[in-house]
Amino acid sequence: MAATPATPETALDTLVAAGAVDEAPDGTLTTSDEFEKTLAIYHDIYGAVSKEEFHDTVVELFGLDPENVEAQLDEHDVGREDVVAYLAAQSFLDVPVGQDLLVVMAGLLVEISPSSPVPAELTELDDDSYESFLDENPDAVVTVWRRNCAPCDAMKEDLDAIFDTVPEGVAIAGVDGEAVGDFCRAFDVDAAPSLLWFRDGDLKEHESGRQSPDAISDVFDRVY
Repeated sequence: MAATPATPETALDTLVAAGAVDEAPDGTLTTSDEFEKTLAIYHDIYGAVSKEEFHDTVVELFGLDPENVEAQLDEHDVGREDVVAYLAAQSFLDVPVGQDLLVVMAGLLVEISPSSPVPAELTELDDDSYESFLDENPDAVVTVWRRNCAPCDAMKEDLDAIFDTVPEGVAIAGVDGEAVGDFCRAFDVDAAPSLLWFRDGDLKEHESGRQSPDAISDVFDRVY
């Protein structure tokens, strides 16, 4: 049987078929939530190991000369994120694929952004838009989410009940906590999930951790 060609097209088709990458109707590519969970495991392992341990892993994976492994990595512009993506893809795929194809997949995965952790039902804000949102909606609650966050995932299950607690005239939006450094610094946000209640443009309440719909309703009663 002929080996699968190691082309970007074949690599992408394989990743999409395996559910590691989602392709939107407009062609936008995002890594799937399930793949991100696998990626996080390998990131936690290999993002923290020493340089020597990382080099040993690369030597074992690719059969490189241990005497000049760092020079070989520099020559091919391979970093930890590439190796993490390679190992995550290898683990995630249902069927074995050749090393050359995995290398191409890793290169693609490093370039493809993950899907947003902000629920689709919410308007998503970023550092360029949150100020104008608050200017236009002085009474608002902004929710903060993060990928691979069990309390965030649990609170998303209560999203319909949370929406029922929002008073009329109060806007609600969400941010990716890992992508809004300016927002987090401005309002001292260091955890997800978090909820920030604004009234007349001023921050009135800030709660971190999973909140029940009843607890959220109580805050709405206090603020508004």
